Amino acid sequence: MKRTLFSALLLSAGLFVGACNRDKASAEGTEGMNAAATAAADVANPTVDNPNATEESETPNPNAPVMTFTETEFDFGDIKPGAVVNHTFSFTNTGKSPLLISNAVASCGCTTPNWTKDPIQPGGKGTIEVQFNSQGKSGVQHKEISIQANTQPSVNKIAIKTNILPDGTAGPVRQ
Repeated sequence: MKRTLFSALLLSAGLFVGACNRDKASAEGTEGMNAAATAAADVANPTVDNPNATEESETPNPNAPVMTFTETEFDFGDIKPGAVVNHTFSFTNTGKSPLLISNAVASCGCTTPNWTKDPIQPGGKGTIEVQFNSQGKSGVQHKEISIQANTQPSVNKIAIKTNILPDGTAGPVRQ
């Protein structure tokens, strides 16, 4: 009986010690895996350095370029189905350094922006021409264009809207 009790006690002590060591090793291994995953995520998603972008706790760059639009939204009104319409948004760089637009992206493939590619000096003017193709669309449409530039904030937005009439509707419309 003593032999059986001793063997059971020895076996349980061995399992207890082995289980403790295994938990510690797996915790260390998990830290290593998490560190590797974090490092891989940092490489996959590098931070883009925008000299004019600041964190909320920092003060804004007083010398950054500023896009000041004459209008930020344009309404084409009622248009016929399949019509292609254009509008040019004008802006002035009211900041203290040259403004450079890096990209302009529309919220829909039916809307195409074209912008001034050269740097716009302080006090200078630029344009963003927006073309909207109503082919396959109907009813009220609202499309947004995001403009990425070296401004603060780095993304400015403009928008167009229109109402595409049903086929055969009479009345004043733009073509």
